[in-house]
Amino acid sequence: MSHHRIIQILRHGQPDDVVTLKGWVRTKREQKEFTFVEINDGSSLKGLQAVLPQDLPNYGELVKGISTGAAVIFQGALVPSPGQGQRVELRVSQGELVGDCDASYPLQKKRHSFEFLRTIAHLRPRTNTLGAVMRVRNACAAAIHEFFQGQGFLWIQTPIITASDCEGAGELFTVTSLDLNHVPRGDSGAVDFGQDFFGKQAYLTVSGQLEGEIMATALSNIYTFGPTFRAENSNTSRHLAEFWMVEPEMAFCGLEGNMNLAEDFLKFIFRRVLELCPEDMEFFNDRIDQQVLDRAQTIINNEFARITYTEAIDHLEKASKVFDYPVAWGIDLQSEHERYLAEELFQKPLIVTDYPTQIKAFYMRLSDDAKTVAAMDVLAPGIGEIIGGSQREERLGVLEQRIQAQGLPLEDYWWYLDLRRYGSVPHAGFGLGFERLVQFMTGMANIRDVIPFPRSPLNAEF
Repeated sequence: MSHHRIIQILRHGQPDDVVTLKGWVRTKREQKEFTFVEINDGSSLKGLQAVLPQDLPNYGELVKGISTGAAVIFQGALVPSPGQGQRVELRVSQGELVGDCDASYPLQKKRHSFEFLRTIAHLRPRTNTLGAVMRVRNACAAAIHEFFQGQGFLWIQTPIITASDCEGAGELFTVTSLDLNHVPRGDSGAVDFGQDFFGKQAYLTVSGQLEGEIMATALSNIYTFGPTFRAENSNTSRHLAEFWMVEPEMAFCGLEGNMNLAEDFLKFIFRRVLELCPEDMEFFNDRIDQQVLDRAQTIINNEFARITYTEAIDHLEKASKVFDYPVAWGIDLQSEHERYLAEELFQKPLIVTDYPTQIKAFYMRLSDDAKTVAAMDVLAPGIGEIIGGSQREERLGVLEQRIQAQGLPLEDYWWYLDLRRYGSVPHAGFGLGFERLVQFMTGMANIRDVIPFPRSPLNAEF
């Protein structure tokens, strides 16, 4: 007989249903004639209460072996539950201890700090909070695929190892097979990457965008969803060295179409996650951040405001608030500026467009006066920037000038320039940090608590 997931029992189980439960013990309460055991199998936030009657053939031995963390299989029939907060419970007719749990088990009934839980990342998914995070993360990923597949986008797997630095920011991990104790060097003393595996220097990717553009100029609408890497030494609650990115790219599309897609995308994801994980989202709202459900509704129910960067600077200069970072046209907006606009001024999500050329990447489309580029950032209350994107520069001559102005070698981008030689079209796309989205959705304060195994400076455990 196959076993039943607890979430299905909680939602649909009826008295007299015969079920098999397989899971881990959260709590045990021994009484004179019964022992109550709460079991969780990871399918839902709530566990199911199992009642072990004394007439079970192996009662004494079973109850003695059961402790918090032990793995068990229980069979029996569901009965109406007299207990508060549950409809049904399991009256056990057969029970088996599959794996007992040593007394040194670190997850006991008290609440543990998230810092402590990071040191036991192999056990933390068993806690209420991390279990809820992983279910929301999963629902979020499923919704992302569902959204793009529903719109006819193709999912493209872009390479993790690459020879190009998409962002030009230089925060790259090098990938090498050279013997680091005997590194080959050329005449100038520099490392001879010609002897390396790929015959040149290679890196872990910081973005799939450039390869995404290749695919979009053949297949029209594509998206990537995969791991990206940044070797920036940022020990903050918003940065990871390894994180996942979602990057759609659309041919025959300008800034307007890009903004519309970003807004539809966010609304769809939030709506689906609320449908798929209502109990988990309630939990985050109760235990982690009381704005979680309000913020979700704010995204779903509002038309996003749209303003230019120049208008944003104007609003910030007129603000009665004093900012840590002074405001002037040409600055890169800081988190405090973005949050003021989204939380205090507009009190809803907004999209800021047309940023100064000098603070944005070379591939963004230059405006006629060359002062700004067709960039867009989606700013949300509670987090600031959640999506960054742009219309790409489709004109060959302009793109060549932009690459050279950044001091980048044209020959490194020969294939990227070819896309502008052979049937160039206006095209646009955006990038969304997946963990930032999960963090925003759950209200979790630290991004290291929304990914199973965080990678950050000096931290590559598990």
